[in-house]
Amino acid sequence: MTTQQSAAVPEEPVVELGKPDEFEQRPHREIRLVMVGLVITMLLAMLDNLIVGTAMPRIVGELNGAEHMSWVVTAYTLATAASTPIWGKVGDLYGRKGSFLVSIAIFLLGSALSGMSQTMTQLIAFRAVQGLGAGGLMVGVMSIMGALVPPRDRGKYQGMFAAVMALATVGGPLIGGFITDHLNWRWTFYVNLPLGAIALVFIVVVLKLPKVRSTAKIDYFGAALLTVGIVAAVLVTTWGGHEYAWGSKQILGLAALGVASLIGFCYVEQRVAEPVIPLQLFRNRNFTMVSIIGFIVGFSMFGAVTFLPTYQQIVQGASATNSGLLLMPMMFGMLVVSLAVGQAITKTGKYRIYPIIGTAVMAGGSLLLSTLAVDTGKFASSCYMVVLGAGMGFLMQVTMLVAQNSVEMKDMGVASSSATLFRTIGGSFGVALFGTLFVNQVNGSVKHLPPEVLQKMAEQGGGGEGMSAMNPATMKSLPPEAVGAYQHGIANGMHTVFLWGAVISVVAVAAALFIREVKLRGGADAAEAKAEAALEGAL
Repeated sequence: MTTQQSAAVPEEPVVELGKPDEFEQRPHREIRLVMVGLVITMLLAMLDNLIVGTAMPRIVGELNGAEHMSWVVTAYTLATAASTPIWGKVGDLYGRKGSFLVSIAIFLLGSALSGMSQTMTQLIAFRAVQGLGAGGLMVGVMSIMGALVPPRDRGKYQGMFAAVMALATVGGPLIGGFITDHLNWRWTFYVNLPLGAIALVFIVVVLKLPKVRSTAKIDYFGAALLTVGIVAAVLVTTWGGHEYAWGSKQILGLAALGVASLIGFCYVEQRVAEPVIPLQLFRNRNFTMVSIIGFIVGFSMFGAVTFLPTYQQIVQGASATNSGLLLMPMMFGMLVVSLAVGQAITKTGKYRIYPIIGTAVMAGGSLLLSTLAVDTGKFASSCYMVVLGAGMGFLMQVTMLVAQNSVEMKDMGVASSSATLFRTIGGSFGVALFGTLFVNQVNGSVKHLPPEVLQKMAEQGGGGEGMSAMNPATMKSLPPEAVGAYQHGIANGMHTVFLWGAVISVVAVAAALFIREVKLRGGADAAEAKAEAALEGAL
């Protein structure tokens, strides 16, 4: 089987693709200017759902579509997850700059159309368009940085992305609340347009990458199978236990479809010239191990982000208005550690120890959070969150760094999209499975209450499993024994969720122990790194 080669057109500075250890030396000023565009784009990708989530009650009230509200998020998530690996492959085959600009343009088009929506159906459709573009944003950011900056020097810049993540998590709900209260919910989408325009200008004017023309064709059949498999998996985790029972024919049918599609995808990918995700990448031990770790990081991180605000609002009485600020301790731990680790990797070129420490600290943070109770103070819970955030800080950028260092330059987009995809799917599974455990604990704690009280709680929470998401403001109308039982249920749910998170994190610790120290490409070590990478691929 032969692989079709790509020919570069020297209209811009050309980097010879396919050589894993060669990076064109770029002026620091050029890299810093490109990073401005990349950071703004990453901010767009992370802010969107957080801002829109705050405005959802107002959107539903105006468009009269409460029964379809979940699809506003689900359509975006499905389109993002399904398109992520395809964007990575398109960038590798036809040029990363062009595919990145197209993804930004699609995202902005979807944003503008979403803001102009007149019905819930239109909004859901346009959110899917927006999600298609969003799938290429994070992949483009990471693969372009991978093409511009040698792994040895990448630690200088990874702290910027950790800071963007912290800013988006804290600022998203605040911005969304301000826009909803003082402007109009449509501006939660329109706000993307000026930011996106600035990012486009920086990328078009400053970024210089090879323009690649390839005679190779996208593996459309494999891409279709992968898309079906990802969509089925996300729908199983989104609908399971909510829209349909876990044992229902709908969920079991989706699960069977997802498994069959992914098996078919693996079969096809071994027989095509340009696979969407080359399966031989998983023969590289480091690539496989960081993929497992990335999945578990997504699993734990999204679980924490989803359930911690509920505990702090319901049990600790924190304000819901500034819900983004509730996660500040975790983001602070993540940001500080990520900055320190990035500088240390740049200075020493060593990275193996950080995934080991990070997974162990993440497991410890989850174990500490599993001790949350009704009487746990805010200072103690904040300290536990700092520990969990620190563990993630050791891992968030290092996993991407190791994944990119494990492949040749021609597969940089695939490596970036795979790392992003595993983290996204991990988050989807984490929220779904933890959500089921959480709801069961809450319902089990209040089931002894009088029927009329249970009915009132169900009405406030949206019915059935909605009791786990009751409005803190309206809980004052409940009898004291109901409030106490509900708070104990929330605390029990947190204990169960984070205890299982700690157990699952042990798998990540085991995976981290199998990572080999392959020297990072760049600098005087390039030749030795090439030899070690070849040896690693043969093991």
